[in-house]
Amino acid sequence: MLRYSLRRLLIGVGMLLALSVLIFVMLRLTPGDPIDAYIDPNIPMSSSDLAELRATLGLDQPLPVQYFAWLREALTGNLGYSIKRPDQPVLGLVVSRVGPTVLLMGSAIAIAIVAGIATGIIGAVRRNSIADLSLSVFAVTGISSPPFLSALVGLYLFSVYFNWMPSGGMLTPGREFSVADLLHHLILPAALLAVAQTALIMRYMRASMLEVLNQDYVRTARAKGVLEFWVIAKHALRNALLPVITLIGSTIGLAIGGAIFIESVFNWPGMGLLMVDAVEGRDYPVIMGSTLVIGACVIVVNILTDLAYAVVDPRIKVG
Repeated sequence: MLRYSLRRLLIGVGMLLALSVLIFVMLRLTPGDPIDAYIDPNIPMSSSDLAELRATLGLDQPLPVQYFAWLREALTGNLGYSIKRPDQPVLGLVVSRVGPTVLLMGSAIAIAIVAGIATGIIGAVRRNSIADLSLSVFAVTGISSPPFLSALVGLYLFSVYFNWMPSGGMLTPGREFSVADLLHHLILPAALLAVAQTALIMRYMRASMLEVLNQDYVRTARAKGVLEFWVIAKHALRNALLPVITLIGSTIGLAIGGAIFIESVFNWPGMGLLMVDAVEGRDYPVIMGSTLVIGACVIVVNILTDLAYAVVDPRIKVG
C-alpha cells in the first residue's frame, strides 16, 4: 500500500506541475498585455516608465524564465501579491477563501453521496415502479441542468418567492456568529450544488446495483432465506459501490465548476468568488495561485479515491 501511495503521489505532483505550466502559458496567451493590469489609467506613464515597470515585474524576460522564477518562489510558499490588493499576498487571500469553499463543497458532496446512493438503491430494488421512474426523471433533469440555471431557479424559488432561505452571504450581517445561522445560509447553496452530483451517483448506483442483484451469490443468499435487507446491505452493496467510488472522485471537478457559479450567485466568500473577481480584474497572480491550489485539491482527492477503491476491492494489487 505504501509503494502504491507513493507512486500515485508522484504522479499527482507531475500533474500539478503540468497544470501550472498550462495555466501560466494560457494566461500569457490571453488578449492584452499583462502590464495593463498594473497601470492606473488616471496616471499617465511614458514609454520609459512602462519599460521600467515591465523590467521590475520580470515581464521583459522569456516565458520559460518567467515561469521558473515563479515556480521557484511558489515552492517556498510565495505566490506573489494581488494586483488589485497590492498589500495582500496571494497565499493569504487563497487560504482565507479555502475554508468557506471546503465547507460548501464538502456539504454538497456529502449530500450527493448519501442521497445518490440511497436513491440509486431504491431505484434498483423497486425497478420500473413509480418511485424508480420519478427518480429517473430527477436524474435526467439534474444532469442536464447547468449549475447557473439551478442556482438562479433555486434562488428565486426558495429565497425570493417562498422566502425560506437567505439570498446570499455566509452569515447574517450584524448578528453574532452561530452554527444555526451558518447552516441556514449553507443549506440552499449546498443542496443546489449537490443536484448534478446526486443525479450522476444515483444513475451509476442504480445500474451497478441492478447488475449485482442478478449475480449468483445474491440469488444464493436469497435462496438460503437471508432477509432482503441483509442481502442488499451485506452482499450487494459493497460490490455495487466499486464503480460509484471512482465516480465520486471524478465529480470533484464538476463540483468545483458548479461552486464557481453557486458562489457568484449567492455571494459565498469562497474560492469560486475569488476567481471570478480575479478574472474580471485581470489579477494574474490570484488566478494562478487559486488555480494551483484548486488543482492540488482535486489531485489529492483523486489519490484518496484510488486508495479507497484499492481498500474496498481486494482484487486490486497495491504492492
